Amino acid sequence: MTSPSVSRRELLELAGGAAAAVAAVGCRPVPSAVEVRGREADAPALADPLYYSSVRSLAAAIRAGRVTSVEVVDNCLARIDAVNPALNAVVQLRADAARDEAREADLAVAAGEPLGPLHGVPMTIKDSLDTVDLVTTGGSQGRASFVPGRDATVVARARAAGAILLGKTNTPELTLSFETDNLVYGRTSNPWDQSRTSGGSSGGAAAIVACGGAAFDIGSDYGGSIRLPAHFNGITGIKPTHGRVPRTGHIFPYGGTHDSFQQIGPFGRRVDDLVLLLPILAGPDNIDPAIVPMPLGDPAAVDVGALRVGFHVDNDIRTPTAETQTVVRAAAETLEALGARVDESRPDGIEDSFAIGFGVFGADGRAAVRRLLRDAGTDEASIPTTGDGLPADELDRMFDDWYDLRSRMHRYLDDHDVILCPVNAKPAVPHGATDLPDYSYTLTYNATGWPGVVVRGGTSPEGLPIGVQVVAAPAREDVALAVALELEAALGGFAPPPL
Repeated sequence: MTSPSVSRRELLELAGGAAAAVAAVGCRPVPSAVEVRGREADAPALADPLYYSSVRSLAAAIRAGRVTSVEVVDNCLARIDAVNPALNAVVQLRADAARDEAREADLAVAAGEPLGPLHGVPMTIKDSLDTVDLVTTGGSQGRASFVPGRDATVVARARAAGAILLGKTNTPELTLSFETDNLVYGRTSNPWDQSRTSGGSSGGAAAIVACGGAAFDIGSDYGGSIRLPAHFNGITGIKPTHGRVPRTGHIFPYGGTHDSFQQIGPFGRRVDDLVLLLPILAGPDNIDPAIVPMPLGDPAAVDVGALRVGFHVDNDIRTPTAETQTVVRAAAETLEALGARVDESRPDGIEDSFAIGFGVFGADGRAAVRRLLRDAGTDEASIPTTGDGLPADELDRMFDDWYDLRSRMHRYLDDHDVILCPVNAKPAVPHGATDLPDYSYTLTYNATGWPGVVVRGGTSPEGLPIGVQVVAAPAREDVALAVALELEAALGGFAPPPL
């Protein structure tokens, strides 16, 4: 199938309309070229090798003419060629088109044209998000050759900000698995140990960002699908507050009994990547009806030493490995040393969140899954398509339990600004070894809709990354990001995988 191309002007109009709506209520809009240039003196230096550089340093270097977009794109494409045979992370590639766009980006720099905050920076995009010029399967056989008629809102916004799309990254079918595998492209492996999973559902995105094949990717999170792969692959990612980032153009769209569980957010190798990217992606698009123009604060304005921090190393659903607990405790000690008030505690109701969350997922008897497969034109699936839906009385009780859980947990925020906890009970597990209670640490915060950032905090005895989950109150991504920046600086953050 083919589709019309989208002009840069149309992309800018789509992004600009949302930015105007955000600015109208005092939210933080997409950074202007002046704002971005004003931060260039603080931009991290380019890495050696180049493909491990941060998003901000690449954008600043391209604007300043210290490196060309063509050089950066070529570096990332060469890295994909080197590692993807072992990973199967990138499933569609547009190398020639990306190089053409990089040349155009360099000409714009030379001509002194207005430049977006991501000008010339290469990205990949999770295959669950529509791309107007590249096959988007969502991991489903019914869309094996489907090319959408328009970009997903977040893709359009990233492109309007100047980012260059290299290709699409693997995802399980309809994003509904904690391991990335599907009938179209097969299984994705972990760059730290190819016998292990990269996680799901954004497993391809996290694996290729960890290896330097793209400066960043954009994923989705329904039960941990951004945070878990960030943890398994040793990078950083953010699940924003419910209502922050539009899901328009995602394979599993807005709506349904569990609408508030799913958010869209970026991956990077450094927390500053998320600080730069989130304002570009956030804000209403007047299509996704759940997205509201809520304020987005600046992490630089957060006094981490004044925060009230609670941490827990066990949710009474699944006890994590000893090393995972040690990493979370080290994170808590880091914040305490900065002056934060720290106590070992957790919100009331966490121990019930796993059962309630999965109850919400199964309430429709997987009717939404069957509908999406019908829409894709297939009845062949790699995920369950049937289940026992709830009768009306049980459905009412389930929703009552869910909102009671949210209310009980919310009271914790009267006395706490931040929660530190594990991302998962284990580091990356072998392929096929998913044990659902291990994943309860992320699902809890899909049930509440609160924002969560993952940053690498340590290493397992097997040499695998261990992340820390930083959760904040609704609409306080600035707090979660400010804490994650401090933990990254103290605990080491990203390290290149051996692949």
